[in-house]
Amino acid sequence: MRANCWTTTRLWLSCDRILHFVQDDTETGGKMKVIARIHNAYDEKFGVPRQSGLAEEVISTVVFEEEFRVPEALRGIEAFSHLWLIWGFDRTERDTWSPTVRPPRLGGNRRVGVFATRSPFRPNAIGLSCVRLTGVEKTAEGYVLKVAGADLVNNTPIYDIKPYIPYADCRTDATGGFTDEVEKRTVSVQFSEEAGKKLPEEERRALESVLKEDPRPAYQEDPEREYVFGFAGKQIHFRVEKADLTVTDVH
Repeated sequence: MRANCWTTTRLWLSCDRILHFVQDDTETGGKMKVIARIHNAYDEKFGVPRQSGLAEEVISTVVFEEEFRVPEALRGIEAFSHLWLIWGFDRTERDTWSPTVRPPRLGGNRRVGVFATRSPFRPNAIGLSCVRLTGVEKTAEGYVLKVAGADLVNNTPIYDIKPYIPYADCRTDATGGFTDEVEKRTVSVQFSEEAGKKLPEEERRALESVLKEDPRPAYQEDPEREYVFGFAGKQIHFRVEKADLTVTDVH
């Protein structure tokens, strides 16, 4: 299996220099500052796509911190179709780290080296995601970026934004390691009559794009189990039987 260009993203950086910049915010000299935060429908970690570019129906807004609300900083950005977001796993930071992790895609039973995975549990809690730029808008909070396909929880801090450059960033001959060994699991999504009535059409399409990627851990197959997660301020209840996911309730 070959890499699918820009969608083969969300690389996790690990570098002592970056860790120093993020943690040491009191000394003079170089610091990594939060330049923006993302706002979207992902209220919690469960349900967030495992990679960027998988749920493009979900549109996120990148809102800059006041210091960086400078229109000139975005000059020319609309000419690029995709952007890299460099951001922090602010909900999974730990004081210790493990050299091996258990990727959910492998069923949680097989350990591989942390640097051979995209696990958030890393020495430095830094993430990198490729998103599609859908617009630049002027708002009461300055100019904001509208992006599709983000895999960040609502309010995640963003440290930098860079343009995606196809001739340099696209590697058509790349291989995917253990991810090439495991079949990607997707499901068909349907809504109960009652649940379907509680969602506006645009929100329903966005939720469906998220659920079709099957947010369950690979080792969970119980058709009687009910899953609940937060999305767009609502609690979404669903069950999965074989390859069919049914949203049973929304409140």
